[in-house]
Amino acid sequence: QVQLVESGGGLVQAGGSLRLSCAASGSIFSINAMGWYRQAPGKQRELVAGTTSGGSTNYADSVKGRFTISKDNTKNMVYYLQMDTLKPEDTAVYYCNADVRYYSGISGTAVRNYWGQGTQVTVSS
Repeated sequence: QVQLVESGGGLVQAGGSLRLSCAASGSIFSINAMGWYRQAPGKQRELVAGTTSGGSTNYADSVKGRFTISKDNTKNMVYYLQMDTLKPEDTAVYYCNADVRYYSGISGTAVRNYWGQGTQVTVSS
């Protein structure tokens, strides 16, 4: 069983900052890729930022230069999304998503995609 738990959302004024955290737990062998998505009311869920186990990162054009995805090197299964210079259009529920290789049985592993429960980010103008 693998769980992803987000935290760090809240209400902030435009121009402010928030840092979201995603903690993975369970029978995890490795995390191959981690991404942050968001979904605003009436809109489709979109990828905001992603990173791979090799360290490569990618960002949506709308957040480049303002958001940073990172991994906590002291806490192996914790990832962050640092959000700076927030805008009202960044208001959404933010979800972490991961491709996880987990222990599936006797000396076996398998890969599955997991979602967190989401955390609300509201940016006031």
